[in-house]
Amino acid sequence: MSYTERPSDEFISLYKKTGENDQNVAYAAQREFAKALETPLRKGVLIGNIRGDIFETINVEPGSSTEYPLDMIAPGLEGEHVAYTNPGHGRIPERAVESDYVTIPTYSITSSIDYLLRYAREARWDIAARAAQVMEAGFVKKMNDDAWHTLLAAGVDRNILVYDGDATAGMFTKRLVSLMQTVMRRNAGGNTGSANRGRLTDLYLSPEALEDVRNWGLDQVSDATREKIYNTPGEGPVTNVFGVNLRDLDELGEGQEYQNFFTDALGGAVEASDLEMVVGLDQSTSDSFIMPMKQALQVFEDPTMHRQQRVGYYGWMELGFGVLDNRRIILGSF
Repeated sequence: MSYTERPSDEFISLYKKTGENDQNVAYAAQREFAKALETPLRKGVLIGNIRGDIFETINVEPGSSTEYPLDMIAPGLEGEHVAYTNPGHGRIPERAVESDYVTIPTYSITSSIDYLLRYAREARWDIAARAAQVMEAGFVKKMNDDAWHTLLAAGVDRNILVYDGDATAGMFTKRLVSLMQTVMRRNAGGNTGSANRGRLTDLYLSPEALEDVRNWGLDQVSDATREKIYNTPGEGPVTNVFGVNLRDLDELGEGQEYQNFFTDALGGAVEASDLEMVVGLDQSTSDSFIMPMKQALQVFEDPTMHRQQRVGYYGWMELGFGVLDNRRIILGSF
């Protein structure tokens, strides 16, 4: 089933039955419809977001432990690791190192939708599709925020902020990229011969910062590089500087949601003369950013809505977010 394409006649028939006056028929159809919604919703929630290519989803059996031994990351170096987890709804991510292992708390998130019964009887598939998109967006927004709040908290705890002292305030420069590369390397642990040594692979920055890159002159980059930047499509990593992918986020930038969280909730600050922050990550190995999931998304019909001449569905999932080694994160400002 797709949100944008008209489903089969069989599915439309099932959808119409969810609005039947006969409650037994309607409830049975709603139960089947809820099951049909699960697959596209699960796909949409876990794909097409701003954290899916950072955090690794690890499916965990309900009731089992979400402990992660630190000696699996770098044997003998457990004491050098600082981990961060998200403890639950509306709370600040916490530093969570327990001896030689870290426990990632999991919690439930929920969302619901409802619409008039007559829309179902009239086979208004566009209404149901839009409602499903709203439900999906609720899950995605919550998961994005929790993931990025955890990342930012782990970055602030490092107490390292990289900036280009020679740059104009608010101007993203290639020198900032090279400085962040060097600082990440110097503070990632290990030495030149170490396996899986930390390195800067991705920079997350505001759309305004990306425009700075597109306006770099010939004194900063060659014509060939400028042409490559101009012709890069707008999705995925927008361009690459010194082997580092540049990825833009609407939530980053002066006065934007994640920068406000960084300054207001976490007490972080950019350099005195700078305006924006940039987040650097090491995604060369999948050993730090994890999302344990104890319960994949489940969708159920809501029989209590019938009295209001509406049909409703609700769903929940149980998951958590953790950064097992905050040396994989570095913050900068410009």
